[in-house]
Amino acid sequence: MKLFTIFGDPVSHSRSPLMHNSVFKRYNIDACYTRTHLDDGSLLRDIFFAKALSGANVTVPHKEAAYALCDEVRGIAKHIGAVNTLILEEGQLIGYNTDADGFIAALQSFGSLNNALIIGAGGTARALATVLRQNSITPTILNRSENRLGYFKENDFLSYTWETFPLTSYDVIINTTSAGLSDEELPLPSSLLTELLSGAKCAVDVIYGKTTPFLREVKKANIPHKDGSDMLLEQGILANHLFMGGEISLDLLRPVMHQSFFL
Repeated sequence: MKLFTIFGDPVSHSRSPLMHNSVFKRYNIDACYTRTHLDDGSLLRDIFFAKALSGANVTVPHKEAAYALCDEVRGIAKHIGAVNTLILEEGQLIGYNTDADGFIAALQSFGSLNNALIIGAGGTARALATVLRQNSITPTILNRSENRLGYFKENDFLSYTWETFPLTSYDVIINTTSAGLSDEELPLPSSLLTELLSGAKCAVDVIYGKTTPFLREVKKANIPHKDGSDMLLEQGILANHLFMGGEISLDLLRPVMHQSFFL
């Protein structure tokens, strides 16, 4: 049996096991996908091999740690410096990032967008900033503090702290922080968020499965919005395609994974 898991902190809320196990069941694949709560990201590689895993997903806050622990990183993950999908290949740990393409697929229903404000500066923010720019949507990064903005400044992204941020309007506001995942916090001061939403066309929270305080404010602003479910689905399809070595097409994976959201 092939074993897979998702590493994160927190991780108990993750729908990934249901999504991937639905595929394994549907196609009679001898495999199982579980959750692994991980406090210390530096231990991820050791635990991966101790569990004899064939692959894994990585969620907050360990995507940058996963990147550093890989033997090889492929695709857009090399430019992002963050990995959310791991594959064991001939004894080597290979890293990918499926967040980026998954997010762009999820964004399509909003129509044409020129610019975006990304709240947060972690691995997910890196992925989204990179893929947005590749798709001609200009990203700006806004983070509470300066200490995680180095990557963005080095790669010529506009990036600010709460104190240095020049208020302007953006087509889409994206929350990539964990604010609201297990608490009632907003990712920004309420007054600043209200101002930003008043000029936005739409908004996305990458957290899924609950109405976060961020999304409650978005609903008050009466603008189109999404939680992270569509992104979760699309990145999961790409991850499973990698897990299975491309044996199952994306078109066959999509309806099975989509149906798992209703289980």
